Amino acid sequence: MTPKTNCGGGGGGGGDHRLVMDAVVKVFCMHTKPNFSLPWQRRKQYKSTSSGFIIEGRRVLTNAHSVDFYTQVKLKKRGSDTKYLATVLAIGIECDIALLTVSDDEFWEGVSPVEFGILPALQDAVTVVGYPIGGDTISVTSGVVSRIEILSYVHGSTELLGLQIDAAINSGNSGGPAFNDKGSCVGIAFQSLKHEDAENIGYVIPTPVITHFIQDYEKNGAYTGFPILGVEWQKMENPDLRIAMGMKSDQKGVRVRRVDPTAPESKVLQPSDVILSFDGVDIANDGTVPFRHGERIGFSYLISQKYTGDKAEIKVLRDSAMHTFNIKLGTHRRLIPAHSKGRPPSYYIVAGFVFTAVSVPYLRSEYGKEYEYEAPVKLLDKLLHAMPQSKDEELVVISQVLVADINIGYEEIVNTQVLAFNGNPVRNLKSLASMVDSCEEEFMKFDLDYDQIVVLRTKTAKPATLDILTTHCIPSALSDDLKT
Repeated sequence: MTPKTNCGGGGGGGGDHRLVMDAVVKVFCMHTKPNFSLPWQRRKQYKSTSSGFIIEGRRVLTNAHSVDFYTQVKLKKRGSDTKYLATVLAIGIECDIALLTVSDDEFWEGVSPVEFGILPALQDAVTVVGYPIGGDTISVTSGVVSRIEILSYVHGSTELLGLQIDAAINSGNSGGPAFNDKGSCVGIAFQSLKHEDAENIGYVIPTPVITHFIQDYEKNGAYTGFPILGVEWQKMENPDLRIAMGMKSDQKGVRVRRVDPTAPESKVLQPSDVILSFDGVDIANDGTVPFRHGERIGFSYLISQKYTGDKAEIKVLRDSAMHTFNIKLGTHRRLIPAHSKGRPPSYYIVAGFVFTAVSVPYLRSEYGKEYEYEAPVKLLDKLLHAMPQSKDEELVVISQVLVADINIGYEEIVNTQVLAFNGNPVRNLKSLASMVDSCEEEFMKFDLDYDQIVVLRTKTAKPATLDILTTHCIPSALSDDLKT
């Protein structure tokens, strides 16, 4: 997997762009990120600059990662010396888009909103406009569309339609618009490829994804996300496999490997079903569907065009018989979430044992950017392959032990999953906290992964917690979300 990094940029020429350039703004953001390793506190605040642009309805679009964990967002127009305070209306983590507005009327004076154009074709010229690092004035870069495919979106760990362009990309260009030669916006710059063999490759969020985000917000008053089919599937390119699955020579499709038990699809789809079509579009043996003239694209594109709660018709081959199902599409919930969606992390402390729920930001905080190589194999296996068995299931670990007399001998335990408490399975952090709080047995026994156990005497362990919190300047034994 080639690393892609959040940033933005890239572009190509033609047309009178001077008017549309006035709609491009510079975004100043102060961020205060949670400290996932010490979940009761926040990290030192830092500032970032990026780009954005004005659209109709007195709104501004930029990237979600430009305003992640924001405490203050300000916007500056081209050629102006004033920064205006902005309000964040919606953040779309999966599609890396954020919607802002400004209450000051002066900000909107003399600017025409950007208009959206259709999805460009290969080799179409694009011009990306923004405020890359290293200058206060607007920067224009040119290029052409070199590829259109389902891309991995770094910020939300999702797969959505994206444009690849051959233009130099610089940090700070994030959130800037990409214009076609008619001056219509065809996308938002959002990440670049960092690889020793690749130069000048940038990525743009295309208009279908932007339109989906805006319409979702307008329809629901909030961002609800992109639906997903809660299945893992396998290609059916091998002829012997197709015959064994009872497929006729003219039938094509993909085999269902596993179905997420928490997804609505789990009521109708089964492992080894062959999905033949989605909403009347036939799926090929390699999982692609036709896309424009002479192009093919992964069938997840069809799903991402829908909205959460929409119905979809799925044709399935099961035991050589055809079935048609109408499925209500939901958003997907991972056992180890890719993002905390702006919320502070949950934690619970008893006798110096710090319990928390595992998420990707937590793994990144503990093991750095290379967490996919550094984290314990058991946690990575859960991250990549485990499906939640219930809607509220979390992976609870002892993240560290704050050393005290009460927990002597347990100091080495770090990032180890808690499976059960006094014989009862631990479903999530809240259930563990309430079981410990209400425990009246003589001993508290925690069953951990790797067949380890932690045993504490109840009547001494609970009172010891307060002293440990005082020593470490921790304001509370549990996070606010567990108090309700």
